[in-house]
Amino acid sequence: MWVITVFERNTYRMFEFENKMEARQALIGLKGSAILSFTK
Repeated sequence: MWVITVFERNTYRMFEFENKMEARQALIGLKGSAILSFTK
């Protein structure tokens, strides 16, 4: 599973994806600081 963590002013949001390509496409459209990570 691929996870994008988006850091905002006073909080954070997390989005889960089944594959890397899907996660990378979503990451391109995000603004601000974000981390793409993989977990089993």
